[in-house]
Amino acid sequence: MRDIADTAKRCHDETGWLAGRKGLHTMSEGPSASWDSRAPENHHADDVHGWYTLGMELLGRGSPAAAAQVLQRAAEAVPESRSVREALARAQFDTGQYAAAAENFRVIVEASPAEDYACFGLGLSLSRTGEHAAAAQYLALAAAMRPLKHYTEALRQVRATLEARKRAAEGAS
Repeated sequence: MRDIADTAKRCHDETGWLAGRKGLHTMSEGPSASWDSRAPENHHADDVHGWYTLGMELLGRGSPAAAAQVLQRAAEAVPESRSVREALARAQFDTGQYAAAAENFRVIVEASPAEDYACFGLGLSLSRTGEHAAAAQYLALAAAMRPLKHYTEALRQVRATLEARKRAAEGAS
């Protein structure tokens, strides 16, 4: 059990280091969530926790595709786990699965509207799928809850895109 705790701490440390390095292009800079759910009867809690821990480690090491596979397994076992769903959404975002990431972030936001990081992730995912107006709403919520540079910069970019498209549409008419 000590190895799992050490791995989780190492993953947290690596994820924090990646935050400053990767900017808005990936979700790997996300907060390190803690394990928050019990495993259902057909899975041992140690198995599911192991999948989560391995997924977080892979995500922290820059292997989002492998992380997504492991975290999908954990999410199927404990679909109510916010931590697992957030980690899966981050991995999906980093592999370009923006619609799937948006859906996972949306589930978190619907269950806990005050989750600023989930609003941020949902906004970024929606912007990548071309849903800029919806993205602006969620990014504005995230920035209002916690005015972090990442949040406000993403909101500024989405609003600039919306304004440019509006001007282009007006010019075409």
